[in-house]
Amino acid sequence: MDFTLQHKDKASSARAGEITTEHGKIQTPIFMPVGTAGTVKAVHQRELENDVQAQIILGNTYHLFLRPGIEVIQKAGGLHKFNGWSKPMLTDSGGYQVYSLAENRKINEEGVAFRSHISGEKLFFTPEYAIDVQRTIGADIIMAFDECTPYPCDYQYAKDSMELTHRWLKRCCDRFDSTEPMYAYHQTLFPIVQGSTYKDLRVQSAETIASFEREGNAIGGLSVGEPHEDMYEMTELVCGILPEDKPRYLMGVGTPENILECIALGVDMFDCVMPTRNARNGMLFTTKGIINIRNAKWEKDFNPIDEDLGGYVSTFYSKAYLRHLKQSNEYLAGMIASVHNLTFYLWLVKQAREHIIAGDFKSWKESKVKQVIQRL
Repeated sequence: MDFTLQHKDKASSARAGEITTEHGKIQTPIFMPVGTAGTVKAVHQRELENDVQAQIILGNTYHLFLRPGIEVIQKAGGLHKFNGWSKPMLTDSGGYQVYSLAENRKINEEGVAFRSHISGEKLFFTPEYAIDVQRTIGADIIMAFDECTPYPCDYQYAKDSMELTHRWLKRCCDRFDSTEPMYAYHQTLFPIVQGSTYKDLRVQSAETIASFEREGNAIGGLSVGEPHEDMYEMTELVCGILPEDKPRYLMGVGTPENILECIALGVDMFDCVMPTRNARNGMLFTTKGIINIRNAKWEKDFNPIDEDLGGYVSTFYSKAYLRHLKQSNEYLAGMIASVHNLTFYLWLVKQAREHIIAGDFKSWKESKVKQVIQRL
């Protein structure tokens, strides 16, 4: 994997760059649709490529390990062959599930013991096994195994967890460097910065992660309930330490506002389930603001969902029709809304990139943030 830093904004820390993988190029800043179980919910691959114009999507190691299982994925020739997505992919190591399955797991130095949320079966993940599974899945970018701390989190727990994450990172790197890709293309390992919302821990973790000199770096443990101000403060602090010549990935973030603010702080890559999850509940992100399509005010609005956005779905279907589908509990409602929201997210980061290159990103961002948070 190669990363080329192409432009830097003079009035902020925003950057425009390009990541090159063997499955294609990724122009940054970029938003990555989440395909937890090998699929972006309710969205065809053709729509991801043509309407949404996604450049990279995510898979989740824990969920893919459970279903369909790594034997199936290996027999298919890797996740790219299994789900038919020919562009780059990234897999989360399963570390977030260490956080989300807190009631059903036990952590020790060796790894994490937990039960399958599907069958109740006892499972045990080590850093080495997380790498092995991700080798089998075959994503272009794979993540180190870490513990994502909850918020709020006391200082000692955050410190102990961060240090464990660093020790696990060493084991991940050793396993990654001593093994080969299972398929005929290169894979890249990203470490993850932790440390909750404690400045000294975030500094220590960022410096430790940077010292491993991997091809890219991630920032984890944010967007877990902390105030946005804390997220921005920790992100700015960490981006000031992580190397400039490598991509920075802020995990699990977030709202359109969050993404714009964190681009300004120096982040290159984002992912979040929000555009598809909120779509299924009737919330639409548009170029003019946020719509709850269930509201009666849209019942006789026969204008396109978002005529300024472009894309087939956003310009072909009307708000009134989508509201009718939602009120009727038709599956098509979630499909249309999901494609639309993802199209908006990819449009937003593309606009950010264009304004970074044009040199007016900061002023554009300040006006755009006010627009995207409006409730219509």
